[in-house]
Amino acid sequence: MTATLADKLAPYGIDYVDAMDRFGDNTELYERLALKYLDDAHLVALQAAMEAKDYSEGYSQAHALKGVAGNLSFKDLFQCAALVSDALYAGEYEAAAEHMPEVERTHNLVIQGLEAWKDGRL
Repeated sequence: MTATLADKLAPYGIDYVDAMDRFGDNTELYERLALKYLDDAHLVALQAAMEAKDYSEGYSQAHALKGVAGNLSFKDLFQCAALVSDALYAGEYEAAAEHMPEVERTHNLVIQGLEAWKDGRL
């Protein structure tokens, strides 16, 4: 039995079944938009804001990253970005900083999955 694309993307934190529900089974549209995430700059901007202790900008970037991840069904990244966004919103800056490594890890996992998909390795 061959694995479906959903099975192949799941280890990267990408919920393809949920994405197809969101995108009305429009696989081409989802692929195009998901692969655009490879060029998304929200994580880099979030990292810079956190390093500069610009928590207002950090919140904006974390919230935007959470939104992108949610819309594209990047489930693990969505959950981690939500933790940072919620902590920054509540003024819990140390807690937000503690969650950053997990945001970075889940982001990198999504990137690996998208690159494998793009390169035809899935």
